[in-house]
Amino acid sequence: MEIRSITLFDHPGFPPDRDQLEKARTFQNLAQEEISRAGYTVQTTRYASPPFPLLLPDLDPKTALSYAQELDEILEKAGFDYLSLGPAVPEIPGSYPLVPEIIQGTQRVFVSGIMAAPGGPVVLPAVRYCGEIISQLSTVDDKGFANLYFAALANVPPGAPFFPAAYHELQSPPGFALAVEGADLAVEAFSTAEVPDQAREGLIRALEEHGRTLSSAAGRIEEQTGVKFSGIDYSLAPFPEEKRSLGAALEKLGVLLGHRGSLAAAAFLADTIDRADFPRTGFSGLMLPVLEDASLARRAAEGELTVRDLLLYAAVCGTGLDTLPLPGDLSSEQLNALLLDLAALAARLDKPLTARLMPIPGKKVGDPTEFDFPYFANSRVMGVQSRPLQGALRSGMDLDLQPRPGRQAR
Repeated sequence: MEIRSITLFDHPGFPPDRDQLEKARTFQNLAQEEISRAGYTVQTTRYASPPFPLLLPDLDPKTALSYAQELDEILEKAGFDYLSLGPAVPEIPGSYPLVPEIIQGTQRVFVSGIMAAPGGPVVLPAVRYCGEIISQLSTVDDKGFANLYFAALANVPPGAPFFPAAYHELQSPPGFALAVEGADLAVEAFSTAEVPDQAREGLIRALEEHGRTLSSAAGRIEEQTGVKFSGIDYSLAPFPEEKRSLGAALEKLGVLLGHRGSLAAAAFLADTIDRADFPRTGFSGLMLPVLEDASLARRAAEGELTVRDLLLYAAVCGTGLDTLPLPGDLSSEQLNALLLDLAALAARLDKPLTARLMPIPGKKVGDPTEFDFPYFANSRVMGVQSRPLQGALRSGMDLDLQPRPGRQAR
């Protein structure tokens, strides 16, 4: 198991407050040392700010890009690998068109866009804005790679340490959280299990043992820096090799991913994470990013795993739709319909979900992907049954979906 990220949530100020960011440098150095001393490889350290529209004095594209570049340069010198500028927000509609400008003009900056705020309605214009962003970013390069740096958010609160969803609450003090790459824990626990309880017990034991060690190290960081530890996001992020694949872990339970029974396996794994005792934050659920997981990429290439399957699994587990390779000719209107389904799931089930979709220019359904990126496993382009929205769902009104009321047991 490795640490995908130590994520610091902080307010950088406008213009960037160099004294505050010097404290971030001190935190970064100490945090990395403590987690490494506890026996873990730290892949990255990351910085997440409040939503960028709330920091800028205006919505001038030059101001936004200049700010992103200056802040990124300062943080790079401070030792941070990546920066999240947080989401464009529905109450400032003009913030959405700034997203492509920021991503195209930087190398290490992630940005997101809110479709539905926590506890709020699905904002149909915001869904359309996010579809337009994805469509525009897909043409930045011939691989559609720029969309790696953008996610559409539904019901995602501040404080989740995985990018691109990470952002800080504007009025909150600095804090930090750990994003865990722990798919290997599930593979190991499920490989020899003969019954579900044995699989569950093995994974819970591993999660709790690592949780205690990491919490102890995080406590030392908090004591020395004054930065509050908010918890561990045990979304068990995968790596593109079989021994660190959540798809492989699910298949160890006895299913062929994409076939019937896969939903039950996904629900079981997510439920197991829920039952473990550790200081949790963020999603802490099952993460199924197609291009970051060797087994998922293979099953998608074989046609066994579909977008519809992944949307179904999102109802019982993890983070939504992540790194999906899609046809390059998908229109923003077709993307809107898919994003709307995801946002409706998040609102109705009262759970955080994200969409990181990657239309690839010139590619059609079934074409192989050709990414040269160490964190990706190549697959084939996945089909989407989607037509542009019509009628009431195309309006500029909010879609108010209340979570389903709980029922008392009979």
